[in-house]
Amino acid sequence: MATPHASSRKVTVFIVDDHPLVRDWLTRLINDETDLEVCGFADNADDAGQAIARLQPGISIIDIGLRGKSGLELIRTLTDRDPDQNILVLSMHDESVYAHRAFRAGARGYVNKRQTADEVVLALRRILAGGIYINEAFTETLTLGLRARRNAGPADAMTLLSDRELEVFRLMAAGRINSEIAVDLSVSLKTVQSYCARIKEKLNLRNATELLQAATRWADSQNSG
Repeated sequence: MATPHASSRKVTVFIVDDHPLVRDWLTRLINDETDLEVCGFADNADDAGQAIARLQPGISIIDIGLRGKSGLELIRTLTDRDPDQNILVLSMHDESVYAHRAFRAGARGYVNKRQTADEVVLALRRILAGGIYINEAFTETLTLGLRARRNAGPADAMTLLSDRELEVFRLMAAGRINSEIAVDLSVSLKTVQSYCARIKEKLNLRNATELLQAATRWADSQNSG
């Protein structure tokens, strides 16, 4: 984790992302603005929580897919501490799966990494002005809510899972085995196995092989396009 010096006359921005290239790109993008400046960054939720408490940035940009604790857990921790936190989620994950979860956790904006740099800056300014931000193409879907059905498409099926079940599913898709997931989430192996059982039931999967195959297919769909 690093904490570049920030000017007090600018709104400070803290970046939470485990990809150095993304952090570097965001830092350049934000520091090119006359009224914004990056005050620090972290690549995991624990370091981020401590640094944000210390630095008190004007706004934080948080990725969901962090190593260890997820961005959703970090957002809940931050907003439990201070409900007025300004948080923008910048994620590779499909809005139809994660945006409503991010807002429910306390985020005030959601931008997909496939969108433009201008949209990131627009989202930051919208949130700092007291608003919320979501891509216009997804606004209606988010407002109406996602109605999950067992025979629905892959994105809709994911809405059947709780936040923690989805995090287990994501880590499984990333190649983590159950014992590693237990360490990542600071829970017992038995708890992870219980999550897996509930995921299989909700997604109508018969066994561990089908569960792993489903997680792999979902990861591929998230990385495509």
